[in-house]
Order: sequence, then C-alpha cells, then structure tokens
Amino acid sequence: MKATSIIPYLGYKDAPKAIEWLCSVFGFEKHLVVPGDNGVIVHAELKLDKVMIMLGSADHNKESEFSKYLKHPSDTGGCETQTPYIIMEDSYLDDHFAKAKAGRAKIIIELRAEEYGGRNYSCADLEGHLWSFGSYDPWKAESK
Repeated sequence: MKATSIIPYLGYKDAPKAIEWLCSVFGFEKHLVVPGDNGVIVHAELKLDKVMIMLGSADHNKESEFSKYLKHPSDTGGCETQTPYIIMEDSYLDDHFAKAKAGRAKIIIELRAEEYGGRNYSCADLEGHLWSFGSYDPWKAESK
C-alpha cells in the first residue's frame, strides 16, 4: 500500500464564515462546498495551489461515528491537538504573513528564520484553529 497525500480536516462553529475568511485571508479557493440545512456546511474542500484542507460545521452530525471524537478549540479551552503546516515558496511568505495580520489572524509566532532551515510563522484563525505557514520543506531537506 502506498500513501499519496494527507488532507487535514477542521470543524468550525460558523463554517460559511470560516470558508470566506480562509479564502480571503489565507488565499484558499473553494473546491467543493456541500451546504446543509440552516447554514450548516456538511462538507467542504478548499485548495491553495496543490494543498487541500477539508472542513465542515463543528456541530453538524455530532452523533456520527467520526464526529463524536472531534473537539473545537473553544471546547478545549482554546487548545489544539494538531495544526496544519502549509509549505510555501519563501518569496510568498512576507506577503502571506502581512495578509494574515491584516485579516486579524492572531499571530502566535512571528515570521522568523529557523535554525534547521526555512522561515515560518504560526497563527490562529478566526475560530482559534492553529496554522503554520513556512518555507521549510522536509522532503527537500531529506534529499540533500
């Protein structure tokens, strides 16, 4: 068996608003959005070049086998147990960081160079999910 990709999934209290924010601030584009009743997003796929995330309404279908194991940051005191790290070309990082700040992302770690290579920053989105964006690519570092 051979794995080909990983796609993080995030649950949002206000998924429609989160989709618009992620697109306008982080630069994602809507790939697929499946709306449900009463403003619920049953499933959504957003892409940023070749990177994809999946998301949905956090309170949707809480009784499903999968969803009952998920917690929103507001349900954990603002803590996350995982966070997406999006690899970007270094030439885009300064502009991406500025756009995140202007879009009121909560900057957790300022844009900085790392001793192991590359630059990155970490921030929280409008609902508290943690994100990291950086130029360090472990696949490229491994091939050196």
